Amino acid sequence: MPSPRRPFLIGVAGGTCAGKTVFCERLADRAGPDLVALVRLDWYQVDHTHQTAAERAAINYDHPDAYDWLLLNDHLAQLLAGHSVMAPTYDFAVHNRSHVVQEIQPAPVMIVEGILVLHDADLREKFDLKVFVDSDADVRFIRRLQRDVNERGRTQESIVAQYLTTVRPGHEAFIEPSKRFADVILPHGGYNEPALDLLLARVHAASHAPFDDSRPA
Repeated sequence: MPSPRRPFLIGVAGGTCAGKTVFCERLADRAGPDLVALVRLDWYQVDHTHQTAAERAAINYDHPDAYDWLLLNDHLAQLLAGHSVMAPTYDFAVHNRSHVVQEIQPAPVMIVEGILVLHDADLREKFDLKVFVDSDADVRFIRRLQRDVNERGRTQESIVAQYLTTVRPGHEAFIEPSKRFADVILPHGGYNEPALDLLLARVHAASHAPFDDSRPA
């Protein structure tokens, strides 16, 4: 009986509100759920249930220590082996994991999206294609301000304070340096149509590639 084809794994990184989530969602929508499955780094933020709301709000979520890399790498290993996983979810309103879990099924192409997915070496080695979505810092800040006010109920003052104390330093220390690991750098955020067409073609090609079990799981 032939071995199942190992999923083609794509890592998509970029700064806060660079457009990576929009880009990945549009790519997955155009490819279809039978071809592409998404995994989000945000789901794997460390559980802080034992801390107060004020303590959770003060955590630096732009630092690698904010993420459960062991769980993410374990789930990806299972997905690459052809098994489904029960992934956590995250509630941004309360700065903590929610009680809801979701089943993720393996697909021919798996996309892992998040600000730091090219930072972690163990995770980076799993990717068959590494992508960095690039946008100007002022554009990213404006998008973040609008998003956090409209969708997460935060004040402008808290957003600016967080951006200056953790978001921008985290970007400069961890996210921007990870760009050097990218195979492809996509400017202009999530609505770069030529880039979307290019990645869609790569996704279709990867889904029909011969099975190769030599790549790391």
